[in-house]
Amino acid sequence: MVADARPHVGRFAPSPTGPLHRGSLVAALASWLDARAAGGRWLLRIEDVDEPRCSREAADTILRQLDALGLHWDGEVVWQSRRTALYRAALDRLIANGAAYGCACTRRDLESQPLASDGARRYPGTCRDRSGVTPRAWRLRVPAGEVAFDDRVLGRIAVDVAADAGDFVLWRADGYCAYQLAVVVDDADQGVTHVVRGADLLTSTPRQILVQRALGLPQPDYAHVPLVLDAHGEKLSKQTRAPALEPSDALADLAEALTFLRHSPPADALAAGRDALLAWAVANWRPQRLAAK
Repeated sequence: MVADARPHVGRFAPSPTGPLHRGSLVAALASWLDARAAGGRWLLRIEDVDEPRCSREAADTILRQLDALGLHWDGEVVWQSRRTALYRAALDRLIANGAAYGCACTRRDLESQPLASDGARRYPGTCRDRSGVTPRAWRLRVPAGEVAFDDRVLGRIAVDVAADAGDFVLWRADGYCAYQLAVVVDDADQGVTHVVRGADLLTSTPRQILVQRALGLPQPDYAHVPLVLDAHGEKLSKQTRAPALEPSDALADLAEALTFLRHSPPADALAAGRDALLAWAVANWRPQRLAAK
């Protein structure tokens, strides 16, 4: 893999539907360490584009939790809910160059379709070449063939998005920008060069690469870290009521997250306190350890 010569810019982009838990800490810490170890910047973006599911209270809690953990960000916090005009401008570009088209299909229309890797119904292209459609949503015209990229943790990944998902949604029927478009626009606008996030978002990466290509935007470097699972083998999440991180437990939570990331701290770094522990972690960050069997 050719080294990226651009200044390192990482980011953490939580959705404010609830507080951070042990699983989200692992993703945040890995991203923060990756940026700090490279002498780069680490940005914080609140992904509240899906406004009905998000709350300012949850966002404020996340900010307090990160501060208590010592995971301080650079610059101002970016809020997706304030960036709709940017997303719409990107959609208009895709429509103008023929990369996006209007779709009149409802969920009921797609009930018989197989599930894609992200759990949504695969789109069969019903409206792809229809004229006179009154759009409910807008979709990307996905080209045939594999989308391949080199993940710093998982290695070479190749996915045929057309076969898996079909033409996926860029702008939703309820009037909100879809996640795949918003993330691509934000990463490019903020100059993000390195995306470190949980492996649950791996299915999104080939789709985001397609959007990047359609908009003529640079592709970040990707690393997808392992997920923290509960006792039943399910991903820790807000939906499964994962316990929220408590500020008073910051040191222990950081040590646990580092151990999960295969960077178990020595006793002296742990005994020296939060900031010393983080300094040790930055100096010893080796993301390749996550790929070890």
